[in-house]
Amino acid sequence: MKGILVILDGLGDLPHRQLGGKTPLEVAETPNLDFFANRGEMGYLYPVKPSFVPESDEAIVSIFGNEQIDSTRGQLEARGTDLKLTRGDLALRVNFATVDSLKEGNIIDRRAGRTLTTSEAEELSNALNEIKLSCKFSFEATIQHRAVFVLRGGWSDNITGNETPYSKGRVKGVDKISNFKVFDDEENALYTVNVLNEFIEKAYEVLNNHPVNERRKKSGLLPANYLLMRGPGIEPPKLKFYKKWLSVSYMPLEIGFSRVSGMKVFSFDYPKLKNLDSYENLKEGLKKVASFSTKVLRKNKKKYDYAYIHIKETDIPGHDNKPVEKKLMLEYLDSTLFKFLRNFAPPNGIKLAVTGDHSTPCKLKAHSADPVPVLLYNDKPPKRKDRFFSMFKIGNQEVELKVDGSKASGTGNKNIDSEKFCEKNARRGTLGRIVGGEFLERIGFLK
Repeated sequence: MKGILVILDGLGDLPHRQLGGKTPLEVAETPNLDFFANRGEMGYLYPVKPSFVPESDEAIVSIFGNEQIDSTRGQLEARGTDLKLTRGDLALRVNFATVDSLKEGNIIDRRAGRTLTTSEAEELSNALNEIKLSCKFSFEATIQHRAVFVLRGGWSDNITGNETPYSKGRVKGVDKISNFKVFDDEENALYTVNVLNEFIEKAYEVLNNHPVNERRKKSGLLPANYLLMRGPGIEPPKLKFYKKWLSVSYMPLEIGFSRVSGMKVFSFDYPKLKNLDSYENLKEGLKKVASFSTKVLRKNKKKYDYAYIHIKETDIPGHDNKPVEKKLMLEYLDSTLFKFLRNFAPPNGIKLAVTGDHSTPCKLKAHSADPVPVLLYNDKPPKRKDRFFSMFKIGNQEVELKVDGSKASGTGNKNIDSEKFCEKNARRGTLGRIVGGEFLERIGFLK
């Protein structure tokens, strides 16, 4: 194996008053990431381009060198499930959400409070699949509040979703429900939005009166009584192939992206949300991905050139304005996955790159156009702006040779481990600024 790319979803952040005016990455205790930072290089990445606020699919598609027109969110999400698609099928990403009523149209919560259990989502999904339309369709709940909807047959994707939280690189505040709309007056597009709007109305009637939501309301929970859909697509994605890559992914979007990109996907069943604590469920997910990733890397280090590991959980606290939770997640990953990588990558001569797919600042509770920090460990002596030095070992202890020939006293020395991996240091790192599609080439992962 030549290199490992770890993408921490929503990694980038902004200073937060709960953390003393620092970011979660700045205050997190991350000795293993910092180990790599002091023996590698840092920089910063605009996942698509400067001043552009990317959705998750836009970011990952761009980072791997593709154009935005090459895929749609709905198609990628659907291909990350067990649903079978044929050309002309219209696929959309779905959120179970909460509204006050169709008449008032106020969106109370885009994710039904993040308390929708796996069994509840499956029960609601089964009820939705019983809706009668003039065409065939499939509705599949995936993880937590997420789902996928597919209209079978020949449809148009020259339409909007019924929500657009991000549009053309800008954040759009969404607090009112809206209908699907067409971009032109083409007959098939008009027919498509009519069918979708009909389904949404019928879905509300099914969901709002469903026993699951009646129980939720009696328990003081938000009902999952509405569906927000986005990213409509009918064309199979046309993405660059990465045949010598493996992918550790477990969310539909990343699984679908990896499959379409020709990667060998290693996945696992995400822990079911069984109670109301979605963050406890996220911690279970983190434990699972950390242990699963180490097993996959150990077993396949001689079979593939590169590994792509996408960790979703770090994005969630940003959307919920929970900087302390984000800090704790980063610390957990550092003490597990990155601790393993510290003992795995250097002895095997493997490069390590760590970055995010986009920034999700806690205080904004949404994606932003801010760049994400990049860390590259390339198994070479680090090159500093102000000095050069090399590392050698005395016994099992690494020792730094400074320019003046003086000697530092091992890995715990502040002169060696003084460079912390965080947004601020990344902005002045020697890798400099990286934009979208040039990322893999800049870090040397295309060889």
